[in-house]
Amino acid sequence: MNEEKETMNDKYCGRRSRKWWILIPLFVIAGVFIFGALVMYLWNAVMPSVFHLGTITYCQAILLFILSKILFGGFKGRGGRGCGCGRGGRFGRGREWKEKWMSMSEEERAKFKEEWKNRCC
Repeated sequence: MNEEKETMNDKYCGRRSRKWWILIPLFVIAGVFIFGALVMYLWNAVMPSVFHLGTITYCQAILLFILSKILFGGFKGRGGRGCGCGRGGRFGRGREWKEKWMSMSEEERAKFKEEWKNRCC
């Protein structure tokens, strides 16, 4: 009986996860269309009055969005978390900072915190 529950749970979890995989392309397509509309609205609201440029159509806005993602953001699937800024990302910088922090004395830590407060504020 216990084995039946395990196989039922496995089947259910497998079916449930497959549903999400089917929805991912739909979310991506919907996101492209929504961001395309947003790009078109912002362009037509700002660019003609500020830079004396013409308005753009919806298709041009989608293509502009895709072009900007290719040139500036990329389609890497990182979700903006891949910069490696202090979180152990690229080149192990997070690990180096953690080791440095752990090797500091309490006075050095207090001095370091004070210096960063003065820089940021």
